[in-house]
Amino acid sequence: MSILGAHQSIAGGYYKAVEIGVETGCKVIQVFTKNANQWRGKPIMPEEAKKFHAAVATSGIACPLAHDSYLINLASPDNTLWRKSIDAMIDEIQRAAILGIPWVVSHPGAYTTTSEEEGLKRIIAALDEVLGQTRDESAGILLETTAGQGTTLGWRFEHLAAILAGVKDNRRLGVCFDTCHVFAAGYKISTQSDYRTTMKQFEKLVGLDQIRAFHLNDSVKECGSRVDRHAHIGCGKIGLEAFGWLLRDRRFRNVPMVLETPKGTENGENCDVINLRKLRELATKKSAKRAT
Repeated sequence: MSILGAHQSIAGGYYKAVEIGVETGCKVIQVFTKNANQWRGKPIMPEEAKKFHAAVATSGIACPLAHDSYLINLASPDNTLWRKSIDAMIDEIQRAAILGIPWVVSHPGAYTTTSEEEGLKRIIAALDEVLGQTRDESAGILLETTAGQGTTLGWRFEHLAAILAGVKDNRRLGVCFDTCHVFAAGYKISTQSDYRTTMKQFEKLVGLDQIRAFHLNDSVKECGSRVDRHAHIGCGKIGLEAFGWLLRDRRFRNVPMVLETPKGTENGENCDVINLRKLRELATKKSAKRAT
């Protein structure tokens, strides 16, 4: 069975995210370790970390993940912002390590006024410094596939391959594969044939072994739109069956898969619960063919 869960709020304490996750049937959760729209957060107190560790240990949560601040841009040509982003990324890794979280998911960055080539060089140089300065920390970085809005990098598999190949010591680097972003970037996954083709492309360019986590989101916009708008599972342009191909792919059986779909309720039921139920039904669909 796939390791399924959802992004959860840390309002009220880090351990609260675990409790909410358990209530909604999560086996994995993702959190921000601070306000995602701030550069730095208040220090994580030992008692807070202890409560989180204890909650995870008794919850059945297999692998908590973290997501970094939306302000970080490791591709920025602006030296002040670039340095600030490096320092913030170091802080993100240190915070995750304190909480015992193994991976911090991060958007690679946006090149803004320069070029893809220059942006990729900046990301590689930034990651060399970040990973070097945190070499004694337990947490690593997962580069997230992006939708390709504006000048963001990471929407082409070639971008991820270039970064992974360029970083001097990439042992604490991996990839988070976001279904909405990949689809919006122009990679088809809705049919079994398209899913196989896209995964073959990823395997050839990046390597499937680099995928350490998935974000499971349907897409409001069409394939190739390069617009990042998440929809509930089966309620967007990707469609329900695509998630079945992924969930029944034995190669990813032990890879955590996290919902980032809209929060709220539908007919009085928590939307995470609804989406997780859909995914589990797809994962155990006996009549369905496997993707591989």
